[in-house]
Amino acid sequence: MSNHQPLSGHISSGGPLLELSLGKFKNVLLNETIPAEAVLRNIDSNVTVIIFQIHTHHKNVTISFDKKPSSNNSGAGTDQGLVSILRPQQTVCTWYLQAVGADQVLSTAVSFSYAERDPIPGGCNMEFNLEIDPNIYLEYNLAETHIKFAPANLGYVRGTNPPLCDLGSSSRWRLSYEVYQYFLPENDLSEASFVSHMRKMSEVQSIRRHGTKMMTLVNQDKTDLYFSSLPGQGVIYNVIVKDPLWNTSAAYVPAHTYMCSLSGSVDNCSSLKRLSTKIFFTVLAVLGLFICFHGHRFWKTDLFFMGFIFTAFFFFITISRTSALSYDVNLGLTAVAGVLGGLLLVAYWWRFGFVILCMLIVGLVLGFLVASTVFFTPIGDYKVFQDDAVFWVTFCCIALIVPILFVGYPRVLNILTCGIIGSYTIVLATACYLYTSLSYISIDLLRRILDENFKRAFTNVPFQRNDIILLAVWAMLAIGGITIQLRREKREAPFPPHPYLIWRRERERRITNILDPSHHVPPLKERIHSKLSQIKDFFQKEQPAGERTPLLL
Repeated sequence: MSNHQPLSGHISSGGPLLELSLGKFKNVLLNETIPAEAVLRNIDSNVTVIIFQIHTHHKNVTISFDKKPSSNNSGAGTDQGLVSILRPQQTVCTWYLQAVGADQVLSTAVSFSYAERDPIPGGCNMEFNLEIDPNIYLEYNLAETHIKFAPANLGYVRGTNPPLCDLGSSSRWRLSYEVYQYFLPENDLSEASFVSHMRKMSEVQSIRRHGTKMMTLVNQDKTDLYFSSLPGQGVIYNVIVKDPLWNTSAAYVPAHTYMCSLSGSVDNCSSLKRLSTKIFFTVLAVLGLFICFHGHRFWKTDLFFMGFIFTAFFFFITISRTSALSYDVNLGLTAVAGVLGGLLLVAYWWRFGFVILCMLIVGLVLGFLVASTVFFTPIGDYKVFQDDAVFWVTFCCIALIVPILFVGYPRVLNILTCGIIGSYTIVLATACYLYTSLSYISIDLLRRILDENFKRAFTNVPFQRNDIILLAVWAMLAIGGITIQLRREKREAPFPPHPYLIWRRERERRITNILDPSHHVPPLKERIHSKLSQIKDFFQKEQPAGERTPLLL
């Protein structure tokens, strides 16, 4: 198959006609029955390559060089492009567009030109069907998004043979690839928003101005990459290939995803948050808000809350890795295990009253959040942390340093944990109803534990208006809760007295002090027997009044 266009500018009248101008976006309504023709005229002689691309919100379209598409002259998808290598004297290019499996599909089309010194995206394709493939192929699951693209080739003059792809340093191996990521507005799945933002990620200068550069690939680097998935959040990816010798660049065809289905009836973008998740984290947030401001004063409730989080976290990891139960069942069992863990921690305190172990649990809860926050920043994308040993040693050191730093100030540690962890539950509860990147502080940690391949993913997330507002709320709640508790507990004892010792003293006092009214209280067994007798008498039939024996004769 050849990507060369015919010299003729003849346009068939069989379908809608779309007249293109270089760099100008045009909307076109496609249907499944009659292909539309897109034509670009009056191409300058210094142009050697035209990249034509078309984008739709979520419905597939076919783009091809011929009216009858085949596997090696066409592509189908939501973001598709074709490279036309121009012949000498050629001034017109034609492409054919058609909807796939839909009556009407609104799409946006554009074409860009490149000269003989500009690299050709996908020019050294050896994996995909097209001879020259400028497309970025995208796959995703709930944990990670995978993109891959064909290597580029050097540009060349019209009518000459393309450079070979397997030569030494003078060939395409000198090219470098800049990978860019662009986030659409949060909680906005509209088609209008998609179209306006896609235009920002199609041309080289605009990509560099608006996109976030994630990395640069050189030489033997693989042209397939992994990013963390953010279901419900629109993301656009694109790649700029650069020739350092001529200082020229060209852009691939951008690809976008919401990491969920916009048209599916099950598990679509509108129903990502499960009811069980909403119930779980809403209840947790109510308790967390109370702990944020009153945790240290209500010490047993505080211990229950921390024990719940600690136990639920590890139980969810264990059951997710070892069982094939559904998510809802896992979450329900996690809630039960968390309640038991919280009660056990309270029972431990009641019986033994050992503050240090309780503070170790409390400190680890805060330490895990601090460590997760550190790796949530760009630090987490350093290549060294793709090694599991390096990552987990660093993570554990950060998590352990929190309780170690406050070993001499257990009350301060507890109040800090109450304020920070309690207020963070508000963030998690909000994420059940409204997208926020802050929830991925904890989600990415779970992904790293549960998915062995997640270590290769870049974990960049958007930080937009909702995140700024929620971060401010989190900070204000945490600071407010910590300040109130520190001032209120300033003149109080650091921790309540040992409950078991108090109970034993009271028990001994009641036994030895006969003047104590409680000393004369019957044992529990006798009191229960007395109550049961009263209940039994209540249900007995009352005897009639009067003489109950025969009269004496």
